[in-house]
Amino acid sequence: MVFASQVFLYWFLPLVLIGTLLLPRWLRNPFLTAASFLFYGWWRPDYALLMLATASFDFGAALLIDHARRRGGSGRGWLVLSVIANLGLLAWFKYANFAVGIFNDVLLWQGAPPVPWVEVLLPVGISFYTFQSMSYTIDVYRGDLKATRHFGDFLCFVSLFPQLVAGPIVRYADVADQMAVHRMTVPSFAQGVLWFIFGLAKKVLLADLLAPVVSGLFDAGTPASAGLAWTGLAAYTLQIYCDFSGYSDMAIGLGLMLGLRFPFNFESPYKAASITEFWRRWHITLSTWLRDYLYIPLGGRRKGPLRTQVNLLLTMLLGGLWHGANWTFIAWGAWHGLLLSIERVAMFRRFQQWLPRALQVGLTLLCVMLGWVLFRAHSMSDALDWFAALAGNGGDSLLVVAPMQYAILALAGVLALFAPSTREIVANASPRTVVCAAILLPLTMLHLHWQDHVPFLYYQF
Repeated sequence: MVFASQVFLYWFLPLVLIGTLLLPRWLRNPFLTAASFLFYGWWRPDYALLMLATASFDFGAALLIDHARRRGGSGRGWLVLSVIANLGLLAWFKYANFAVGIFNDVLLWQGAPPVPWVEVLLPVGISFYTFQSMSYTIDVYRGDLKATRHFGDFLCFVSLFPQLVAGPIVRYADVADQMAVHRMTVPSFAQGVLWFIFGLAKKVLLADLLAPVVSGLFDAGTPASAGLAWTGLAAYTLQIYCDFSGYSDMAIGLGLMLGLRFPFNFESPYKAASITEFWRRWHITLSTWLRDYLYIPLGGRRKGPLRTQVNLLLTMLLGGLWHGANWTFIAWGAWHGLLLSIERVAMFRRFQQWLPRALQVGLTLLCVMLGWVLFRAHSMSDALDWFAALAGNGGDSLLVVAPMQYAILALAGVLALFAPSTREIVANASPRTVVCAAILLPLTMLHLHWQDHVPFLYYQF
């Protein structure tokens, strides 16, 4: 089930909101858990069992860590088992096809027949809920969090449908106290509605209308001209932002309607004046997760400049691999790791300070866009062809972009670069904000009626 669908908007969401409001507090978590499993199992009910297994294992591991601590031990073995179980599950479903493909390429190169293989189907959202569940056991091991004895509450946390399949990545400490009370107030509900409407509009009226331009240009071969190549890249740059930030906005809005506050995930990232600032604004919950559970444990900045550069590069390489099993994602992570490392060099920082902020923003956006070529391309060969097309050495694809599509592209660009973030809009809501939301909602609903929904881009990650 997806947010931008009639079954969700007309049936699932109203029933969940009414049920949560009318039920006594002690029944709200079980009710939300059942609703969340229905939401997740709508596509593949059997994959909901994977989520149940992950939550059960990490819940038990945290209790055993806590028990070992009380007996004078560290519980490190249980933590290791939890991490291995989570990463092993993620590796099997996300990287088995990739690994077998590499192995078969080697066999073919040696003249041997490839290994027969039935491709493993990736469960939607597995990257997100495994990271959330695993962070809980890590926090318990570190002593940052007490292990809960209430399996129902923990299962509700792992399976919460608003942020289940594409984030934001929520930690148990963020919502544990809130889930105990589910304080549903009129102001928070109203804020949630605004968050949801603006996120839905981003997705349906911008990202989905840019999708045909992106798929047409990227999937039809290398564009014949640099103009078309840059148009396709600009369209994807805005599509992925509107699509992913739109989902996050909707998730935050749904949480507020249910009496839960999730962390922000986007803060106008294309206004960033450096790659470091970009990652403080883009997919904030992932970048902070990687910082807290990978970069800092690797040593962070504590072991000298050279080790810092290595830690940054390794963190971003693994961050790229987290997005998908393809050399293009690894290259995308390496690109961002390289840029972050360069920004740590004192000489570069001095040079950067001499530039006006507008130029810093432009150069940062250019670097981000070049990285999106790797992120969107099907293979490294396709990415290199696209880079060549950007430089004027195009291919033979003559797809034409309609004037209306250029208008949508321009509108999305202006909003991404100059409009306030959704957080700022909702925090400073005025009657004009409500009127704008009241206009956007029927427009999005009408659009959903006459055009099939486009799946969220991050569902594949």
